[in-house]
Amino acid sequence: MAKVYHTILSGGFGTRLWPLSRPDHPKQFLKIFNGSSLFQLTVERNTALVDATMILTNNSHIDFAKAQMAELGKEFDKQILEPVPRNTAPAIALAALAVAPEDILFVTPSDHMISDQEAYDRCVNRALELAESDYLVTFSIKPEYPETGYGYIEFDQENVLSFREKPDLKTAKEFLKSGNFYWNSGMFCFKAGVFLNELKLHSPEIYEASVKAHEKGITVETMSAIPEDSVDYAVFEKSTRIKTVPSDFNWQDLGNFDSLVSYFEKCGDLNGICKEVEGVENKNCFALAKKKVLGIGLEDMIVVETENEILILPRKASQKVKEIYQKHK
Repeated sequence: MAKVYHTILSGGFGTRLWPLSRPDHPKQFLKIFNGSSLFQLTVERNTALVDATMILTNNSHIDFAKAQMAELGKEFDKQILEPVPRNTAPAIALAALAVAPEDILFVTPSDHMISDQEAYDRCVNRALELAESDYLVTFSIKPEYPETGYGYIEFDQENVLSFREKPDLKTAKEFLKSGNFYWNSGMFCFKAGVFLNELKLHSPEIYEASVKAHEKGITVETMSAIPEDSVDYAVFEKSTRIKTVPSDFNWQDLGNFDSLVSYFEKCGDLNGICKEVEGVENKNCFALAKKKVLGIGLEDMIVVETENEILILPRKASQKVKEIYQKHK
């Protein structure tokens, strides 16, 4: 009997939230959400929707993942360990090869925050229905503001009209105004066999190299031989079997300090790891720190404190954190 696998993408190295997260302890494992991590919250909200859980990660992170699963009283049914990163298309191909063709993979990142479980369950169940009908399904998220850091999906009901890359601000505002451009969430749902057929059709080099890695064993050599590409480019932007589930549950990609602070600010949780900068005449300043942080006349700033570093950055400058990490790692 076919199974539904929650397939968790957990391959990041934490550079966008450095120094709070690091390559040896990436953001999805930080237990800063009332004692839980994004990884654990991802597992918990999907447990009742699936039959089994699979993780796609690397050798240095699997112990974190297993330990945090054990805290939930759970174990992985399958695991795919990547000795070298090759982006999402090869990783998902290897996951699809590890199960039966009729099994459904419900693929999610491990660093998203999602609330409104009832709406979420409804959208996931609709995606599973579409996947049963041999469609490759994306989840498109109703935008709250003209975000320039996300890709967009243009749609008509459940039909995908186009995928759009990260727009400039003017274009993002136009997308928002039109009403039929939603954020591309990076969540997918499809039968393993259908995905592999589409991968073979549209990206045969990735398909063939992935099959060889599956058959010979996933090693540095076999993984390195797979062309690197995202699942969006390799399959979804080329296939004619695409559907989308326009989704209205509360979704946030907590991939940088701006989004992380905005989350804590929005939910009113400013007494733990995230707090307002105190002092005199400060405006819109927050600290991710254990200590009290004081300032004078500061505006739109984020302070990040760890044992060995203090990072100070303007809000809306989070995309440059990776640059400072590269210089000071």
